[in-house]
Parts: sequence; C-alpha cells; structure tokens
Amino acid sequence: MGFCGWADVNERNKIYHDNEWGVPVHDDKKMFEHLMLECMQCGLSWDLMLKKREVFRSCFDGFDYDKIAEYTDADIERILNTEDMIKSPRKIVAVINNARCFQKVREEFGSFCDYIWAYSGNKTILYSGHSKLGGKIPVSNGLSKTISKDLKKRGFKYVGEVTIYSHLQACGIINDHDETCPCYKRINAANQTVNKRKDMEVY
Repeated sequence: MGFCGWADVNERNKIYHDNEWGVPVHDDKKMFEHLMLECMQCGLSWDLMLKKREVFRSCFDGFDYDKIAEYTDADIERILNTEDMIKSPRKIVAVINNARCFQKVREEFGSFCDYIWAYSGNKTILYSGHSKLGGKIPVSNGLSKTISKDLKKRGFKYVGEVTIYSHLQACGIINDHDETCPCYKRINAANQTVNKRKDMEVY
C-alpha cells in the first residue's frame, strides 16, 4: 500500500506508515505517546523506536502521563534496568518531566490536543510542494519552530524544532505523504484540510 519511500525499509515501517503516520490524533494519551517517541528518538533511528515501542509502553505504563508524572527515582532505576530499554537516564527523566508539563497544558487548555491543534486552526496542513513526487520535505519549518519555542518555555525537554516537525507529521497536523500515496487522499478525505505556502523551511 505504501508509496512513501521511507516506508519501504521493512514491514514494521510499512505498517506504521499505512496505519498511523499522518492520521490526525485527537486523543491526549495517543498524542503523548507520539510526542515521547519523537523525544526519545533524538540521535537514534525511527526504526529503533518502532522496534522498542512495546518495551517503552511496558516501562511507561502505556504512556499514561498521569501515572508517569508520579514516578520517583525508583521508577527511573526500574526503567534503566529493563531489558532492551534505551539506557539513557536523561531521556527517561525527560519523559517524566514532560508528563508533568503535559498535565499543566491540559489544565490550561482542557486538553493537549486542543492546545496543539489550535496552531493549525484544527485543520490538517497541506504545504505547497511537499507532497509532489520527488518533492523535498523539510526537517523543520516556521510552525515547528514556533511550537518548539512555546513547549520549551513550558518546561518540555527534547522538543527542538526538528523533533516537533516530525511530531506534527506523525500526528496528522501536517500531511506529508506523497500525493501518489493512497494515505494522502484517504487522510484528506476524512479530515478538514488547509493549503498553505511554505513556511521558513529548513532542509
């Protein structure tokens, strides 16, 4: 099914591409999982994140941000000692920190989804030229830079503009599927979209 080049790495990536990537997320728990996978990916491959996803879910109570926000040093030790887990104390501490920041955003806006989707007017953004076959997809842009800056101000860690651009693609705020890919049309048909010009693209 997948016609986006990166999805052909292996079956794991194909399944993720065909069923999740770019599909608009409006559930806070799922949104938190997407965002934390992006945070943990920093310096690593996305394929490794998908490979270890079940380990992450096991370590972090299925990405339940309320439970994670209550984690103590004992939980950090437990996670570090879990087989096949990424041995990065800084990233584990960042996930706990981000869960607490996530709660504060929810308190202020009602939900994290309401907060982040407001940046696109609750519509999936189609940037001109992105989905053309052979078109260049940026690693960050003006929107991801703006959101990154705001999240950092709110205390979030590992949320640089490149990480946030990947997150916006993953959770459907930006549709960067190739226009020849069935997912591109399927997502656009099922959701409200808005066409925008390129926005301070970085390649």
